[in-house]
Amino acid sequence: MSGAGVSGDYEERLQAWVGRELVARRPGQDPVNVPMIRHWVEAMDDANPIYLDEDAAKATGRDGVVAPASMVQAWTMRGYAATVRPPSEPSGFDELVALLAEGGYTSVVATDSELEFERELVPGDHVSVEEHVESISPEKRTGLGAGRFVSTVKTYRDASGEVVATQRWRTLRFRPAEKPAAQAAEKPAGQPAGQPAGQAEEKPKALRPRPAINPDNAFWFEAAREHRLVVQRCADCKSLRHPPGPCCPQCGSFAWDTVESSGRGHVYTFTVNHHPRHPAFDYPLVVAVIELAEGTRLIANMAGVEPADVEVGMPVVLDWIDPDPDLSLPVVRPAAHEER
Repeated sequence: MSGAGVSGDYEERLQAWVGRELVARRPGQDPVNVPMIRHWVEAMDDANPIYLDEDAAKATGRDGVVAPASMVQAWTMRGYAATVRPPSEPSGFDELVALLAEGGYTSVVATDSELEFERELVPGDHVSVEEHVESISPEKRTGLGAGRFVSTVKTYRDASGEVVATQRWRTLRFRPAEKPAAQAAEKPAGQPAGQPAGQAEEKPKALRPRPAINPDNAFWFEAAREHRLVVQRCADCKSLRHPPGPCCPQCGSFAWDTVESSGRGHVYTFTVNHHPRHPAFDYPLVVAVIELAEGTRLIANMAGVEPADVEVGMPVVLDWIDPDPDLSLPVVRPAAHEER
């Protein structure tokens, strides 16, 4: 091991966690219920009627409405109170994180999640979850730095203890790259006249976080660099979709093209971010979900308006920002009266 202060038996202690309980079986705070299903499907814009319409669900052979399978993890989330006031006794998860930190693996990024469903959940089901460590890899060299892949298995059960779903969850725990030593703030000899002695030079603004570009969305960012807002369209059923994806959610076709958006729309919902702060942004920061005229939605920052003046339903038009030479992003601003 290259981590400072790590004893020779570190690998043995780390591998001893394989198979051990990470999180003891914990019931969700509430049973599966229709109001939460409604919130979920509205947020996801999922119009499948079997989630809210009893008659539609029964027409498919079900006994009644069912919960979306992808909600399984939501039923067991700890909630806000448990997050801000965690138990005083450390859990197995806390102990493993501390052991990984001992080896210098203090940063984390999720890599993949694989779910298997045994049956659909219905209102009234009370779901619990438990988690065990499946494997911890030897140290690997990755683009983020030296790290270990930690795979765990979450098992979801109903009130009778029957398994309803399992989730294999993998994270990379890695050593963050060392930052270069900070430059001394003292003013060098030959300081330009007019600049007060000891005054530090203004630092350039930090770069915006880089978007996660992959083969499915690269076309969108390429168009953005040309200040064109495009929307992916199914080549078969002609339905529009955003964010981009490889497969049409309506007909299942993998064939697609794009249409160029007018950039007009209205504020569907918004939030004003104050914290946590990132040095690349000015705060408060308005982040809005925009209902575009074409029918799809876009998440974008709002410009040219005070946070207190933003309203749901406000008409907006497209604008562009170029934070740095390698990045162009759409923003929206309130439509002037003549633009409406």
